[in-house]
Amino acid sequence: MYTQGMTDPSARVLKLAINIQQIPAPTSNEGLRGKFVRDLFAKERLKDISMDALGNVYACLTGKGNAIQPLVISAHLDTVFPNSVNLQVKEEAGKVIAPGIGDNSLGVAALFGILWALQDQGVTLDHDLWLVANVCEEGLGDLRGMRSVVERFDKNVIGYLILEGLALGHVYHRAIGVKRYRIHARTAGGHSWSDYGQPSAVHELASLVTQLTSMQLPHEPRTTMNVGTISGGTGINVLASESTCELDLRSEDPVVLTKVAGEVEEYLRKANRDGVQMDMEVIGQRPAGEIPADHPIVQLAVECAREAGLEAVLTSGSTDANIPLSCDIPAVVMGITTGGGAHTTHEYINTEPMAVGMDSVVKFVERAGRLL
Repeated sequence: MYTQGMTDPSARVLKLAINIQQIPAPTSNEGLRGKFVRDLFAKERLKDISMDALGNVYACLTGKGNAIQPLVISAHLDTVFPNSVNLQVKEEAGKVIAPGIGDNSLGVAALFGILWALQDQGVTLDHDLWLVANVCEEGLGDLRGMRSVVERFDKNVIGYLILEGLALGHVYHRAIGVKRYRIHARTAGGHSWSDYGQPSAVHELASLVTQLTSMQLPHEPRTTMNVGTISGGTGINVLASESTCELDLRSEDPVVLTKVAGEVEEYLRKANRDGVQMDMEVIGQRPAGEIPADHPIVQLAVECAREAGLEAVLTSGSTDANIPLSCDIPAVVMGITTGGGAHTTHEYINTEPMAVGMDSVVKFVERAGRLL
């Protein structure tokens, strides 16, 4: 039912994306999905299939051997959803609605869509093509999977193509820097009536968050702050002895990110006083990096997108591409279709644009040998 009205190649990719989506894959718990992908790699008779200690899955489509360096294509396995989330799939007039379908089940399925397109066209690449399904892209995964991938291949690559299901028409070539903190507030606690006037960890942390979110952040370079979680306390009539929040800072400019992080840490120091202890720990860092818009790998991505009928938009983001870009290794992110609701249970993809999305990334892979 989900492939009605679609061309056969896109329908095949969509069917696989739904099969992948039905396998829970919370960050750091992607094993079942990884094994599923590994088994599919084996069925395609790819070479050098392996799964590393973190759970990244690798396979190689060998080329003619004319090129020394390979192209690496990667798509992340993990989702933001815990195992308890209902993974039900729904269809509405050209849409498939399901948690994680676009981010990033479709991206993983596109690894195979590229492979099938090359086979159907009888194309043998000059270069080897490494297909990688990596782990720990989302949230506190801190890009550990891609760090391991880049350590494996180092700079001996043509470059990286990162696949994201919901980024059609966008070419990411700039990586946003991210720094994440967990902030703890501690007090003696007490009874809400008899100890009234004594500090509560919840009140102290709420006050700090209010101060932080009142900070004036620059619009250029774009810089953001978000308190994503907050917790603490044991009862409505209890002065909380502990409270915790998690803070996400992002900026297009690593210098600005460092400056804002310093200001946050200064607010924290000032919040400490008799009876109130505030401390923080860094729980995630995503390095910034970029390649210029006129870099050959960026221009190739733009060219392939436009030939597929898309208006390519150059942009920045926080993705697996942060790691190679921060190491001065060429990398771009390309998408497969449009959609919305990412990271929500009503996430959806539009099925009709999948054909042009797949066309653009297949063209990129075919022509990547030009970059050598």
